[in-house]
Amino acid sequence: MPEFDTSHVKNIVLLGHAGSGKTTLAECMLYEAGLITRRGSIAERNTTGDYHELEQERGNSIFSKLLHTKWQGYKINIIDTPGYDDFTGEVISALRIADTGVMLLNSIMGVEVGTDIIWEYTEKFKTPMIFAVNKLDDDNADFDKTVREAKAHFGNNVVVVQYPRQTGSGFHEIIDVLRMTMYSFKDTGGKPEKMAIPDDEKAKADELHKELIEAIASNDETLMEKYFDKGELDEDEMKTGMKKAMINHDLFPLFCLSAERNMGSGRLMGFIDNVCPSANEMPAQKTRKGEQLTCDAGGPACIFIYKTISEPHVGELSFFKVYSGTIKAGMELENETTGVTEKITQLFLVEGNKRTPINELVAGDMGATLKLKNTHVNNTLHSKGRNYELPPIEFPAPNMTVAIESLKKGEEEKLSLALHQLREEDPTLLVEVSQELKQTLIHCQGDMHLAVAKWKIEHQHKLEVKFVKPKIAYRETIRKMADASYRHKKQSGGAGQFGEVYMRIEPWYEGMPEPTDLNVRGRDVHELDWGGKLVFYNCIVGGAIDTRFLPSILKGVMEKMQNGPLTGSYARDIRVCVYDGKMHPVDSNDISFKIAGLQAFRQAFQQADPQILEPIYHVEVLCPDDLTGAVMGDLQSRRAIVEGIDAEGHFQKVIAKVPLAEMEGYSSSLRSITQGRAKFSMHFQAYEALPFELQRKLIDDYSKTAKEEYA
Repeated sequence: MPEFDTSHVKNIVLLGHAGSGKTTLAECMLYEAGLITRRGSIAERNTTGDYHELEQERGNSIFSKLLHTKWQGYKINIIDTPGYDDFTGEVISALRIADTGVMLLNSIMGVEVGTDIIWEYTEKFKTPMIFAVNKLDDDNADFDKTVREAKAHFGNNVVVVQYPRQTGSGFHEIIDVLRMTMYSFKDTGGKPEKMAIPDDEKAKADELHKELIEAIASNDETLMEKYFDKGELDEDEMKTGMKKAMINHDLFPLFCLSAERNMGSGRLMGFIDNVCPSANEMPAQKTRKGEQLTCDAGGPACIFIYKTISEPHVGELSFFKVYSGTIKAGMELENETTGVTEKITQLFLVEGNKRTPINELVAGDMGATLKLKNTHVNNTLHSKGRNYELPPIEFPAPNMTVAIESLKKGEEEKLSLALHQLREEDPTLLVEVSQELKQTLIHCQGDMHLAVAKWKIEHQHKLEVKFVKPKIAYRETIRKMADASYRHKKQSGGAGQFGEVYMRIEPWYEGMPEPTDLNVRGRDVHELDWGGKLVFYNCIVGGAIDTRFLPSILKGVMEKMQNGPLTGSYARDIRVCVYDGKMHPVDSNDISFKIAGLQAFRQAFQQADPQILEPIYHVEVLCPDDLTGAVMGDLQSRRAIVEGIDAEGHFQKVIAKVPLAEMEGYSSSLRSITQGRAKFSMHFQAYEALPFELQRKLIDDYSKTAKEEYA
């Protein structure tokens, strides 16, 4: 029998901006439950959560960690998440499988940009949420300001359950307006003494108690009637109402903490046990087919893989949540995505880097297993014949791209395998082998994300690599009509080569009229893989060129469009009309007309007012109001056009379009000029004309290295 049934398992995720104290709070919770005998600290690099060598080196969380604690007959699974937006994927995957979120607010800084961004995901998942105002023992702590900002950002559904009697170095008393009790802590923290609320705080506590009751009652008609009848709700009624409102994402209780001094964590854990929902109290999961999957330990087995990591000397560890049934070691489950049958050879409880073997896990619980052969993040495993597939985690698009190169020849294959492993562990890191740019590209969330990838490649895979500036995928096109002809003639004994082509090229646009001075005999529209179109016309009259040679002319044109005349970039949006030429009864062949078509196109292109187009990205930067000027100034130095500024709560969102070529290093630059208080996102918007002086430079640089075909 499992130690805890489904209704006694609670799954929480610790959320918050970097430095809000999530890992320290997790350490308190483990300590208070007696699972560890000494609280570790970030400074001493010995916390249970931040066990990874890289995290200890950098002094902040990088990966989400599964921990657990036991409190008053309940098991609390805790997922500690990183606070930097470079590691948003770790936060999203944790939110996907948690049943309650605990959002830590730094009472010195108030609501920060990272908090706002995380909140968007909690609203998407409709995760029940608790706020915990931390660092109240700091002399610069401002509880009231933090609460005001929380209400301004997240609505008046943020309700105070606790407030500090005083903040700063004298912080040691918390007044709880749910239980109408004051908790008094020793300087060393730990278990507090319960005391009556002092007379000088009674009026404030009564007012906040009333506000709490009204907030709870407003979300439940039955409780509202009881409140009107009695003028009060008892503690059990309040807890019942709070749970219901939290599940509906209608109420967000706010608590007080000093995680550093271990004050308030026990009460928070008690609230999680008594009020926060278990997985079986949350709405049933819906499969991708729309079926409801009830969280029932007696139901069919079904687990969802939310994270994988590769550990030296151990192998691949897959983390999962049990959504239905009871999972036992030795059980065989079917992967709905791959169709492969996987054997769950071992089950583990996880405590940071500690793995404890267990025999079974019930619905609602979380754990890990080893060496699944063909199972990845977002896969659903279930009992045979069930066909369950749970909706996948949707990860954010990357904000940064670099090219990666091996420093040693002959290690390309090893690097490819290393990058594949990184991609398996981190779905927010994308790897692309670009045929267009002839580079291997890494798309990631920012410079910190990239630094982690480099560390793993060098330390875990023992490869020496360097990151270089990625080439820009420019496009080439034309702005006016031009005619050209080219005769290809080659004699080398025996049969020779002969082909002559007369060609007109024009800028193509949707709805342009047909040629009026040419005899159109055929028209082909080619959707180009790289965007835009090539429209190819047969305007030959009198059999000057046999129709069997037209595909060869088209092939030559297409080859040159794949290696544009100006910079070797792809060409697009061009209409080509082949209207005359000559052929030889013996020497004309496909290769002759391919070369003639290519060279005629190249010459016409150079005469048609050619233009280079550059990729333009839509960029949004969320920053505090006092940093808006610095953010705009930096963007404008990057040839950006600022299109607007929108207010988002207490933050400003700067909207701009910026050339991709100017976005190199933007992640680290933004972090530097805002001290990490701003976030950005970007996505491709359009191709636009490159300024003339930059176009001239690109053409000159290319001409020094390019070799003319068929010289």
